[in-house]
Amino acid sequence: MDPELAALLGASAPSTPSGETSPPDFNSIFNDDAEPAGETQKVDLNEGGFPVVEKRLESVPHNFFNDPSYYKTVLSGEGDITQRIHGILQKYLNAKDPKDRSVYRQQFITAYWDLFMGLAKKAPGNIPEPKRFLLRFGMMHPTLLDAETRNFFGKIVVDNVLNQPVYYLDEWFKAVGTGVIRNSQTDEVRIAKTNNQIRLQQLLEKAVGKLDGSKTLLKSKDADRQNVEDLLRQRLDLIFEHFPLDEFPDIQSCYTDSQKRVFGEMQELMKNLLRIDHEQEILLRDFYQADADVKILQEKIEDEGGGVTVDVRAIDTECETVRQMTKLTIGRQGNHFPILNGEYFHCGPNEVAYRENVIAALALIESIDVEAFCRAYRNRLNRIVPYVLLIPSYGEQGICWEPFDRFNRATSRGRIVIPMYPKNLYVAVLAAVADLRWQVAKEKASYYWMEEGLTGNYYQWFNARKLKGDVKEYFIQDYITWMTKETEAIQKLDKEVRGIFWRYMPFAKDLKEKLKNRSYVYQDLYQRDINRSLSDGY
Repeated sequence: MDPELAALLGASAPSTPSGETSPPDFNSIFNDDAEPAGETQKVDLNEGGFPVVEKRLESVPHNFFNDPSYYKTVLSGEGDITQRIHGILQKYLNAKDPKDRSVYRQQFITAYWDLFMGLAKKAPGNIPEPKRFLLRFGMMHPTLLDAETRNFFGKIVVDNVLNQPVYYLDEWFKAVGTGVIRNSQTDEVRIAKTNNQIRLQQLLEKAVGKLDGSKTLLKSKDADRQNVEDLLRQRLDLIFEHFPLDEFPDIQSCYTDSQKRVFGEMQELMKNLLRIDHEQEILLRDFYQADADVKILQEKIEDEGGGVTVDVRAIDTECETVRQMTKLTIGRQGNHFPILNGEYFHCGPNEVAYRENVIAALALIESIDVEAFCRAYRNRLNRIVPYVLLIPSYGEQGICWEPFDRFNRATSRGRIVIPMYPKNLYVAVLAAVADLRWQVAKEKASYYWMEEGLTGNYYQWFNARKLKGDVKEYFIQDYITWMTKETEAIQKLDKEVRGIFWRYMPFAKDLKEKLKNRSYVYQDLYQRDINRSLSDGY
């Protein structure tokens, strides 16, 4: 049992299968339909890719944005801040002097975030659609947009029909407030020991991660055993192959030299089977322990009254975090105006980061950078799509807030943030994926991140060139070039950087085949791959 769990529950570790405690039901060990607590979309380690986005927009728009009382509904019931918001917005829209307009603009931004926090606390409940759309799109006053733009937003699919971990802000606050998703890491307040419900939930997330990891390793080990058994069966069949002797048709021939070699091969295969069986026994014990921990925690949460309750403090904390996320996507010199306004909104339909567009962009990225969302766990690559939070801002690039959950490094999702109204959606998503790539590689290398792997090799190149600034920002820009130019055989990267990316962030096999025929540069990199694979040094 996890020491922290044992200390919290004051319990000793449950018996392993050799003791009196009965093991879990074997029928449920590999039941992928079981939904662990604490996740909206369970991480399916067998999922091979994103679903095809067949419907990006509804054929008929809803009428909420044409409702004359929309603006009134947004502000109603929100307290004194609404009068201030309304007054400042009117002054801002009517101001002629640029200096006055700038002052009112800044006042509105400050007041808006006060209103935003109040609305976020209500997101887990049944709030009117105008309030929900303010959180989701920044749509405060639809008449600030022209009729065509309002019609476009009215066609955006409201529900998550694709069942992917891509969230609008209202959905995110609901998940955080009800404990389905924990607070984002950096601004997470220390959990008081008396707050047992949240502490138990965190321990449950950690235990579920161990359970998922154990299940994945068991499946992998079982596949290894089947492969070795198939080889053994083939070798055994070779032993029984005999042919009649020419001189004595009723007598079978002796073993051939190749058949004699099979005896030695079979001995090695049987040794491998014993080794795999021993490893599988250890993994089964780990699985039993993780399964027992999860059940204990689930029972404990139920005993504590683990129904769906709204944690207002969690939403308050997440609001501050979202504000920081928004600033990072926009940058210091960007446009921090928090609501949709025709004066600033210039995106075409394909550049707006609504859910379906973002999923399509992520699928395109994964089709090129096939390991973009993969993390290694005990020498096995697991595909784990991060949580994607869509923030209504005029930012230019996405960011990675955290590469994975610190309570569950094995199978937890990371978190990336995408601004909804960038100039170039694909570049904004690429920046977020690049940031994720960098942080995952850095965490994997730990103390040696400047010496080995993707980050180590890139950092050493950066240092050798005596470049100034943030090495991660250079990496992000180079990744964008890698994914937009080098995929078309347009050589824009430094030769050494191209070699690092080719090895540690490989393109899809068919793209590699295509590029090697376009230029000697890529042909040389392709040959290096072959040489590494032959020497087992890849």
